Amino acid sequence: MKLERISNKCFKGLKKNRIGMNTKSNILLIASIITVLTIMMIPDDISAETSQNSITVTPINEKISLQKTVTTMSIPQNNKLPWGAVIGSASDYVERYPVIIQFYKGEEPVHVAQVNVKGDGSYEYKFRVTSIDSSTGKVLNIFEGDYTVKIFRVIPNTNNLV
Repeated sequence: MKLERISNKCFKGLKKNRIGMNTKSNILLIASIITVLTIMMIPDDISAETSQNSITVTPINEKISLQKTVTTMSIPQNNKLPWGAVIGSASDYVERYPVIIQFYKGEEPVHVAQVNVKGDGSYEYKFRVTSIDSSTGKVLNIFEGDYTVKIFRVIPNTNNLV
């Protein structure tokens, strides 16, 4: 009789652990499916043309110059992502000079940002592409179509002739 009670208690404990493991497995499976679906939802037609970048360097003085990069950003009409970003890779920079980013729709300026350069010379600016009207619940497209993006950063001179 005592042995039966011990066995029943052990069986109930194993059954609880099995239920807990099934719940954890189900949660992990659902999280994995949501992750895959989220990745599949990212549109592949949002782009900033890197092959068509125009880069000009204008000397400021004998030590520093202003580098201007002009590129195109395209936001599709059916965009589902709420955020966009301008990211610059690590490169030479001058400390205490932020990066200035300007967005133009045609010739009209629509947005300007100033971001600090990280210690490795990279920078990142995130911005809203869509928003939701709190009174109606309707999705509002802040950015849609083609934009010219101008990026200004101060770099050290590499040419001693300046």
